[in-house]
Amino acid sequence: MASFSRTRLRRALALASAEHRSPAWDVFQYLLVMAGLVWCMAAGAEGLGYDWQWYRVPRYLFTIREGTLHWGPLMAGLLVTLHITACAMGLALLFGLAAMLLTRSPSMVGRAVAVTYIHGIRNTPLLIQLYVLYFVFSPVLGMGAFASAVLALSLFEGAYMAEIFRAGMQSVPKGQWEASYSLGMTTAATYRKVILPQAVRNVLPPLTGQSISLVKDSALVATISIFDMTMQGQAIIAETFLTFEIWFTIAAIYLAINLGLSFTARAMEKRLKPSEAI
Repeated sequence: MASFSRTRLRRALALASAEHRSPAWDVFQYLLVMAGLVWCMAAGAEGLGYDWQWYRVPRYLFTIREGTLHWGPLMAGLLVTLHITACAMGLALLFGLAAMLLTRSPSMVGRAVAVTYIHGIRNTPLLIQLYVLYFVFSPVLGMGAFASAVLALSLFEGAYMAEIFRAGMQSVPKGQWEASYSLGMTTAATYRKVILPQAVRNVLPPLTGQSISLVKDSALVATISIFDMTMQGQAIIAETFLTFEIWFTIAAIYLAINLGLSFTARAMEKRLKPSEAI
């Protein structure tokens, strides 16, 4: 009993200290960690005899000629990356939702197709799926590299989103179904007006994580000669030998995109909380 009281006391003290801790201390810790990482990278590069040339990087992002802004190859590749990501995200949501509904279908064939799709995609590497779709199926279907990349990414992420949607559906209380049916609503209307709105609220955090994964996975489309940001970076490195500078710049751009997605999703969650309370 005494040990339990001491444990509770330690937890209370830790919580109190966390609540009264100055934000400046957190900022200092963050800056200290970042300084350590920068020092490690600089020391490693110095050990390799690497000559940093950051001043050459901005021209590959943008240039200003005669008062006009011109995007560099990295920004042009970023637009391709965002285009592929946006298209794949829309299709992945549709594939994931369709697969989840099929798993709940009374049809045995529908359930078998959905389960085969989900487990087949989730348990094989995305790179192999991309190669198979581009080199085997795209000539038959008449698809180009861009369409093959979008389809491969959307099928891959859709398999994971199907499981996310399934978990969201299971989180909706059973009484919601019973109440809908007691009002005479059809199954389709129940899904559309009652179940899915609540499920989407519940799955917003994992969907955000899957969206971030999609942004990072889109870098693999460079393997089928799509000039996205990664492919543009490889071309620049082959020409200039600015290996670390270009890769760190690309990593920073990916980080900025994914942080933006995280903050947007967090803001949406906060806006949805009052409606849940009502």
